[in-house]
Amino acid sequence: MGAKSQETEKVLLIGGKPFLGQQRARNLLSMSLANGRLAHAYLFRGPEGVGKQLFARGLAAAVNCHAARGLSACGLCSSCKKLISGSHPDFLLVSPEKGAIKISQVRDLIKALSYSPYEAKSRVVLIEDLHTMRREAANSLLKTLEEPPENNILILTADSAGHVLQTITSRCQLIPFYGLTLEETSTILLQQEGTLEPETALLLARLGEGSPGKAMRFHRKNLVKFWEDLISLLVSPVERQEKELGELLLMAESMAALKEDLPHLFSLVKLWLRDCLLDCFGQQAGTDMLKTRKEWSSEHFFAKLDAIAQAEKELDRNCNRTLVCEVLLFRLRE
Repeated sequence: MGAKSQETEKVLLIGGKPFLGQQRARNLLSMSLANGRLAHAYLFRGPEGVGKQLFARGLAAAVNCHAARGLSACGLCSSCKKLISGSHPDFLLVSPEKGAIKISQVRDLIKALSYSPYEAKSRVVLIEDLHTMRREAANSLLKTLEEPPENNILILTADSAGHVLQTITSRCQLIPFYGLTLEETSTILLQQEGTLEPETALLLARLGEGSPGKAMRFHRKNLVKFWEDLISLLVSPVERQEKELGELLLMAESMAALKEDLPHLFSLVKLWLRDCLLDCFGQQAGTDMLKTRKEWSSEHFFAKLDAIAQAEKELDRNCNRTLVCEVLLFRLRE
């Protein structure tokens, strides 16, 4: 009976597929929905790519579904069909524009909330990536969060690493999201990418560190192959200096061309260095990428992690991306 009841607690999204993981979020919101006591504003906060926005859409569907079973929307009623097609008048989405949520977007939202829902019992607003919201925009949203118009539910999502004003956090009910298990992540990857081999899905799940979204990005951007080629270059035997210099400069140029994906490549390199450190201390590594050079010690690996941290700081200061990658590669090659 326990296994059966746990199975029925899975959130069925509007597409009909079960939502894996985030048991605590499911329990909290399932109970609130069943009791008719949904809060006026929620903050879904956790690591990147663990399902916060997908879960928010599932909740939005369940709130106004004509045949919902708890958190499970039917996907067939008129409300669900409109939500699926992106034409539901009572589902509003606010996403970053050119990397940030601007005050003009918040003002448009506040104006829209001054009107009653068109057809649904509750209007649901999803504000994605709250951590990108500029301070003036966040301050403009405060009063609405504290006293939202009747029949409106606001769902805000933010990455745990991003900054969110305490004044906003205090006005929302916090729903924590966590990294998924290796099995859950691998299962999601196989569901989303039918052509993936189980072994590849498992590797991506390990590299994603509990984030299916991050793992899928690695796959679709071919970052894992890039990462493997980079590690092979770093650990290759020292040959002619001119040839090695040319290869490093070409690799730095390719890395710089990744642009917004460069931090994700850095995270993969840090995973490799972490595994090498674990191996140094006789512990089991999380991946099979343990290529290294015999002269490298734990001190070398710590120095390389410091080099990546320095490169990340320089990128945050908008330093020349190619130059940053060149300097980093020479330090990683030492």
